[in-house]
Amino acid sequence: MPNGNIVVTEEHATRIVTLRRPNKKNAITQDMYREMGHAIDTAQNNPEIRCIIITGGSGVFTAGDDIDDFLKADTSRPETLSNAAKFLYSLALNVKPIIAAVDGASVGVGTVLLFHCDYVLASTAATFSAPYVKLGLIPVGASSLLMPHTMGFQRAFAMLVMGRIFSAEEARMAGFVNAVVSPGHTEAEARKVAREICKLPAEAVAISRRLLRAPPEELTRRIDQEAHLFGERLKSNEAIAAFNAFTTRKRR
Repeated sequence: MPNGNIVVTEEHATRIVTLRRPNKKNAITQDMYREMGHAIDTAQNNPEIRCIIITGGSGVFTAGDDIDDFLKADTSRPETLSNAAKFLYSLALNVKPIIAAVDGASVGVGTVLLFHCDYVLASTAATFSAPYVKLGLIPVGASSLLMPHTMGFQRAFAMLVMGRIFSAEEARMAGFVNAVVSPGHTEAEARKVAREICKLPAEAVAISRRLLRAPPEELTRRIDQEAHLFGERLKSNEAIAAFNAFTTRKRR
């Protein structure tokens, strides 16, 4: 990618997708969504790639959507959100094992995408939140389906509706983090997990993964349903007031 905000490398049959925008806490722009989606999509029919790692590097995962970039988009036209929507579809339709390495704050879509992953490593410095309702919005990325399924209704309500922040250990107990490691070690541990997966018979892994996960069509249906409601909420008085408050704070 020309501006270097997404870096894609390959190592030992694993594609590593790194968010690299540290000055903005890896906040994701529409261009970054496009590049991440492309990295996932082009791995699907490549037999040389057996695993995918998504990481934000040391000290941060992602602050979620870049609000300034989001507000610049013409939200009156649905296609302006297509890069984010395509990325969510890429996650839902992906057939390769995905490992996430989270070393720091994971906000909004940063937490949502973890529920599409197969193995999640977090450092003790990691935190997880999805504060959509606080902005007058609703959950996205099939999180309203995946989160209750993974960690139960009550925990999902606390995160998705109340906007509660989960620590790494709370996330592990909730079932969406596999292991908690020391800060600065998530990527190295993710590579170890990837090598372990890559040694397994590829077809057996693919079939077993498919059996374990919700059908892709169920995920995309929920993504579409959430996207429709999200678009409606963007026009609501609650969301407009929340975004106005955000831009006012930015000017101060």
